[in-house]
Amino acid sequence: MKKTITKIEIAKHLSETIGLSLLDSKRIVNDVFDKVKEGILSEDSVKIADFGTFTVRKKKERIGRNPKTGVTAVISSRKVVSFKPSDKLKK
Repeated sequence: MKKTITKIEIAKHLSETIGLSLLDSKRIVNDVFDKVKEGILSEDSVKIADFGTFTVRKKKERIGRNPKTGVTAVISSRKVVSFKPSDKLKK
């Protein structure tokens, strides 16, 4: 079964590994995720060395079809977050 890794688990690991207080570890984890979120919202590329790159892609409007009914509909243009893993992460 797949396991979900939560921010609190990351903070606990950081706290145990480095010896910081849990509160300081939570702040660091939240600051990192806030910085990633800030980059994505400003549509900048966010590169984390040895992990990967988050980018915002713009998708054009297109015609789609409901697979159950076959009815066509317009899918509006939108922005999506894309992640490309680094070569090191792929290995």
